[in-house]
Amino acid sequence: MKHLHALAFLACLGASSAAEPPPNIILMMGDDHGWEETGYNGHPHVKTPVLDDMAATCLRFENFYAAHPSCSPTRASFMTGRHPNRMGTFNPGFSVRPEEITVAKILAKAGYHCGHFGKWHLGPVKAESPTSPGAMGFHEWVSHDNFFEINPSLSRNGGPPEIIQGESSAVVIDEAIKFIDRSRKEKQPFFTVVWFGSPHEPYSGLPEDLALYDDLPAKYKDKKVRLTSNATGGTTTRPQGEVLRERYAEITAMDRAIGTLRKHLATSGLRDNTLLFYCGDNGTSADGSLVLPHRGVKGQVYEGGVLVPGLIEWPTRIPRPRNTKVRATTSDLLPTLCTLTGQPLPDRPIDGTDLMPVIDGKTTERPKPIWVWQFDTSHLKKTEPYIDPSLQEGTTPLAKKAGGKATRDFSNFRHPEITESDYLGPRAIIDGHYKLVVHEQKKTREVKQELFDLAADPAEKTSVFDQQPDIAKKLQAELHDWQQSVLNSLTGADYRK
Repeated sequence: MKHLHALAFLACLGASSAAEPPPNIILMMGDDHGWEETGYNGHPHVKTPVLDDMAATCLRFENFYAAHPSCSPTRASFMTGRHPNRMGTFNPGFSVRPEEITVAKILAKAGYHCGHFGKWHLGPVKAESPTSPGAMGFHEWVSHDNFFEINPSLSRNGGPPEIIQGESSAVVIDEAIKFIDRSRKEKQPFFTVVWFGSPHEPYSGLPEDLALYDDLPAKYKDKKVRLTSNATGGTTTRPQGEVLRERYAEITAMDRAIGTLRKHLATSGLRDNTLLFYCGDNGTSADGSLVLPHRGVKGQVYEGGVLVPGLIEWPTRIPRPRNTKVRATTSDLLPTLCTLTGQPLPDRPIDGTDLMPVIDGKTTERPKPIWVWQFDTSHLKKTEPYIDPSLQEGTTPLAKKAGGKATRDFSNFRHPEITESDYLGPRAIIDGHYKLVVHEQKKTREVKQELFDLAADPAEKTSVFDQQPDIAKKLQAELHDWQQSVLNSLTGADYRK
């Protein structure tokens, strides 16, 4: 049956392509890995030799965006091509909805063997969850409800959690390689998603990786930052230099694990026809930020909260290194892979756009805006749960405790009616090189609007809102119209087609 699926994939591409095997696809994502935290983007300390080598040999996006400044929502966009507010995935801990059509569901229909490894955070990973990796289209998974550290506790295909010894990035890459080898043995194209638990706090590192950053505690000893204690699972305050040493050790270990995967693809003869992608899920967290080139951090709609590394390596299709200034986002992955595999887009609003013209070097302009919106959950109407709460209970423990628990539960709510308060929350639209940022002041609720020319001012230092009223007005209208579409989806209208 698996071979029949693969043949069906070839047939859908047409006779002219039938002689070419379908590309394998690997999508990787770091956890809280911001744009500046790579050697190739000029970071003064962090060592990422593998990502640097990829950036020098592949298609490098200079402006790649997470669709949201925090993790669960960005992951929802990654899987569906849609803004997370359309499905009620407002913040970390909000699940997706079972009716969503994921890229895994689409590629499974195209004959791919689909596997997920690492952080999930779109609902529980247990087998009975209606939003587990299996329920959302993956044939195999070794996954965690949330993030994880050294010697992670992971669920294999929805079973009880099991501790797997080793550095966490190496563990998930090892599982991914085993999956790839099984797929190869079956002569089936593979779709592999690897979502690392690094470098999300709390931090830990191997001695050899920590040693690379032994100078940092003395360099950054004065500033104190708040984060999770590995020892207690509660909040602690530590000198930033100690924290950076551990954070960068995690990034270097993740980088090395990616190198292990790349080497395996090369020695297995898979490298040339495998699309290998890497990005982060949001900007650098406040505890790890040195506030380098961009304004803002994780949790903010400014560039520092949403700009992340973006790399695509695919020697068959991208034979020479290229950089592109075209702005792209995690919502673009689904429409891109639909085009690549000859599958139709889901019949519902899609916020991303096809990146194949960028991959093939045929365009230098993005055809539609990028939208970012943090839903104001302080006004959230927690009415009827969208999913039975017992099915939203997590099982895989993590170091950071919440309410005294080492596991995480999820939620999602029905939202049948839309009110004016549903339009609130920090939001932004990027159209061309202009970015409109809108948010309400917490105390006064006064609306603050800023307009930035990202071509001239990528650090968002100076608003040109008053100098460019026509552009501001245009973007205001586009943003409001888009919010109307998103809120219509939130009511469940897309599922009633």
